Amino acid sequence: MANNSFELGLGLTEEHTALADSVRGFAERHIDTSVLRAAVEARTESLPPFWADLGGQGLLGLHVPEEHGGAGAGLLELAVALEALGRRAQPGPLLPTVLASALLVASDAKVRGELLPGLADGSLTAAVGLAEPLEAATTAEGVTVSGTTVGVLGGAVADLLLLPARIGDGVQWVVLDKADLTVRERDSLDVVRRSALVTADDLAVPAGRLLGGLTEERVRSIAAVVFGAEAVGVASWCTSTAAEYAQVRVQFGRPIGQFQGVKHKCAAMGIELERARAAVWDAARALDAGDESADLAAAVAAVVAPDAAVHCGADCVQVLGGIGFTWEHDAHLYYRRALTLRGLLGRGEQWKAKVARHALSGDSRDIRIDLPEEAEAVRGDIRSAVAEIAALDPDEQLVALGDGGWVQPHLPRPYGRGAGPLEQVVIGEELNRAGVQLPELLMGGWAVPPIVAFGTEEQKQRVVVPTLRGEVVWCQLFSEPGAGSDLASLSTKAERVDGGWRVSGQKIWTTVAQFADWAMLIARTDPHAPKHEGITYFILDMSSPGVTVRPLREATGSQLFNEVFLDDVFVPDDCVVGEPGQGWTVARATLSSERVALGRGNASYPTLADLLRFAEGRELDAIATQRLGEFVCENQVLDLLGARTVLRQLSGVDVSTTSSVGKFLSMRFGQRIAEFCLAELGVAGVVAVQGEPSDKWMDQVIACRAMTIYGGTTEVQLNVIGERMLGLPRDVDRPVGTG
Repeated sequence: MANNSFELGLGLTEEHTALADSVRGFAERHIDTSVLRAAVEARTESLPPFWADLGGQGLLGLHVPEEHGGAGAGLLELAVALEALGRRAQPGPLLPTVLASALLVASDAKVRGELLPGLADGSLTAAVGLAEPLEAATTAEGVTVSGTTVGVLGGAVADLLLLPARIGDGVQWVVLDKADLTVRERDSLDVVRRSALVTADDLAVPAGRLLGGLTEERVRSIAAVVFGAEAVGVASWCTSTAAEYAQVRVQFGRPIGQFQGVKHKCAAMGIELERARAAVWDAARALDAGDESADLAAAVAAVVAPDAAVHCGADCVQVLGGIGFTWEHDAHLYYRRALTLRGLLGRGEQWKAKVARHALSGDSRDIRIDLPEEAEAVRGDIRSAVAEIAALDPDEQLVALGDGGWVQPHLPRPYGRGAGPLEQVVIGEELNRAGVQLPELLMGGWAVPPIVAFGTEEQKQRVVVPTLRGEVVWCQLFSEPGAGSDLASLSTKAERVDGGWRVSGQKIWTTVAQFADWAMLIARTDPHAPKHEGITYFILDMSSPGVTVRPLREATGSQLFNEVFLDDVFVPDDCVVGEPGQGWTVARATLSSERVALGRGNASYPTLADLLRFAEGRELDAIATQRLGEFVCENQVLDLLGARTVLRQLSGVDVSTTSSVGKFLSMRFGQRIAEFCLAELGVAGVVAVQGEPSDKWMDQVIACRAMTIYGGTTEVQLNVIGERMLGLPRDVDRPVGTG
């Protein structure tokens, strides 16, 4: 299961991968079942036996500056470590201690230098309150605090407590010694790591122990990253445990992972895991960099990661069945941990509303890809060449782009530029910078790569060159009435005749066939071969005699799709791509793994920008505002998944499976926006009303139903994710390659 999503981790660089591997090794050596169960059965919480080793290994001070005894890294490195440790549901005050030190690092408190070394080496422990603040009164020396706050994680074993206090019109965190407080451990949902109720009684706090320079929003943003990183670890354990069990548990004579219901549940867990990783990774990066949009990024992480852990925890128990509901199995411990992280971090509704407010006020977070230094070595020549193209008139630009290999630069020369992932990113950046638009190839983007890989030189000159110039429109004759997602079941036949082949059959759901010049066509040339063999790949001139195109009127009333009837259509031998019988291989060889996907979505369907325009000036109730926040989070996650896919490609990692997650989420995104807007319109969503965008959303909600069907249905995508990313067994009798 080398491609399992839970093995990839939150970090993307070699250094982060090495750190995660090291921390996983530490956890495996020090946190076994006996340690976990001892914490469960203990009457009161105490420091775990590996606590000193955490400090000795430097894991408590990864994010602490070197001058204060730490490693001088950042929140991202801490998040990488917390994910790995979160997979072991570690007992003890690790999470609250590193959160406390992270807050001290971010503040200008005078006690930073005094306290951080002890927190970094483990000689001091700490806890942080995130619930109801204490009441404070200002004095000449600082403040006095009184009151009670609940849900202080690890409070019973902490030496220091960082608690919120209401000072004036705001909330500020103060550093208190446990000896000066009344701390009572409370029954907690998380039976491995417990929380406490803390009371202060007219306690004097000197000014040096106030966390100045740190807003309430920033405290909660840092907490979102720290809690979110551990939540990712919880989701990772739950996903891997469920997937591994589904591979070996046999019911009705088959592994349960072969049943689509179980497979899709596990795939949904893998999707949640990748969403959470992306959100926490970005929030940690943003806080480390001091970006203006850091609090927005953290709010997205607070929405996405804890919920992901809870969903994965619940579904893990479901997949495990009865064994997962026993006290002896660890599944309920992880579910408890996930619920606790979400509960202590704060209500999801509040975080969603916060994200929505950011978006409605015009705040956004651009996703940048930090390229290695080698990028600059190629940028100069690319920029110069692109500038020359930009100076041409539009028609000349198309020729220059196509002939220069700029349209699909991952292809080998002369049709591409033989560009690796890094150069492709630079090319995309420079084309955007110069305002140069590539031709929209539509289905031609799918046609060119297999012809370049398997076609003859004559075929490449005949169809590839004009396609790359934007002169040729393509369609794809793959799907049939009896062979949709399962293309290997196709029945269109091609029989050998003098000089070529006679093709007969019916194709369906063929986009723009009525306008196409050429078609990609697969047909069965050997009826005796296994169904995924004996297929040949052709290029078909759509003006050939015997080709009949019949547009299909869709639910929208438009006619984008078509039926295509092939009645004894003659296809000459020089239109066979590759060898006869090799069609399945040719059809799948699109070189997609070498191409860097720099964009996403379809401009024909609703986007977040459409949603924000819809919401502008409109009164949204609390539920609608939260839903808008969810859409903003999903849009951000989609962009982040794309960026992480590119960065993985730059590192040479196979992204053929993880990119399916982004595709799946993209398929449903516009669909959900359309449904939301239509519902918000009420009557105006179903009847045209003057002054409302009724027609737009009535059309969109119907058109968007196609988003989760074309290009492989969502159900097929879930199969792909479950099988290729999580290692679940394939369906019975389904050949390799059918998705």
